[in-house]
Amino acid sequence: MRTGWIRLGRKFSFTSESVTEGHPDKVADQISDAILDAALAEDSGSKVDCETLLLQGTVIVTGQITTSARIVYSDVVRGVLRDIGLDNARDGIDWKTCGVLVSIEEQSPDISIGVNRPGEEMGAGDQGIMFGYASDETDVLMPMPIVLAHSISRRLADVRKSGSLAYLRPDGKSQVTVDYIDGAPAHVGAVVVAAQHTEDVEISRLRREIIDEVVVPSLPKGFVDETTKYYINETGRFVIGGTRADTGITGRKIVVDTYGGFGSHGGGCFSGKDPTKVDRSGSYMARYVAKNIVRAGLARKCSVQLAYAIGVPFPVSFMVDTLGTGTTEDGTLENAVRGVFNFRPGAIIRDLDLLRPVYRQTACYGHFGREDDSFTWERTDRAEVLQKQAS
Repeated sequence: MRTGWIRLGRKFSFTSESVTEGHPDKVADQISDAILDAALAEDSGSKVDCETLLLQGTVIVTGQITTSARIVYSDVVRGVLRDIGLDNARDGIDWKTCGVLVSIEEQSPDISIGVNRPGEEMGAGDQGIMFGYASDETDVLMPMPIVLAHSISRRLADVRKSGSLAYLRPDGKSQVTVDYIDGAPAHVGAVVVAAQHTEDVEISRLRREIIDEVVVPSLPKGFVDETTKYYINETGRFVIGGTRADTGITGRKIVVDTYGGFGSHGGGCFSGKDPTKVDRSGSYMARYVAKNIVRAGLARKCSVQLAYAIGVPFPVSFMVDTLGTGTTEDGTLENAVRGVFNFRPGAIIRDLDLLRPVYRQTACYGHFGREDDSFTWERTDRAEVLQKQAS
């Protein structure tokens, strides 16, 4: 067994990044997933592969969608922009006045041959590799750096929307470095925040209030001390942001979406894809398995890989790697997992109840480690039976 980063006696630091819901790439993800939700709300059999591009003053929606739902795409786009708070053309996008361009075609009939089969005979919507990961270092069984980075990014949005830090604008990023000893988090070494703001706020005030009102409440007690370093808007100015500073494209923040760089990533994005696309459903299933393994006490850390061929129901490969922390051999654990979980796409969709309009909320602050009931892949309801199967 390989031990990776958790090798006993090794000290190391690991950094993960998150972005706010007003970051252009995350805005694109939310629009794509809101369109998916709009389709599934009326037609659970919708086939959706939706991409969004944002640039200054314009949103472009494109992709392949087959659905009986009547979607007014411009209304969906403007609703997402409004909810985020993109209401000022000086930030690049105003939800009331921006242009919305739509170019949608139906799903390829060549793909439909393999996907449009009943129940567990459904084939994978594409080839690809997917990874799931879990670690016992946090209550939600996620790596601590990405959990803390998401917490800071979410709080940046909360204090902006509540008006307590009214000078903040929607764009922003966070980054957290955690120091590890013997594979366990021991200390927060550094926090980086870049928060878009209005022209009139003094940088000294912004730095002080972001540390006091955003960063400190987001970090766990006992992990911060006088050696923790804070880097807040280090250029001294972040007025020009959003699509005035950068374009936004669906699927460019895939590491933010998953484990912050811990474990592995298959490369495919999630947002804008219905669950017949195993990039999404396979990754959710891999997380479900890894989390149940760790919750069952069968490993402290676990990585799961799946691979599929287009049109084929069964995965072409499956692997469990407990990174040297397992209580049993990984091969034995793989056999136990096969006896408990069904990896055919039709079964994944059924068991995780994935044909619901729940995806827009996944599109920012991570697809994993969330305690909302809609995130069915976060359940640990099979930990007990898996433990019995493994023994």
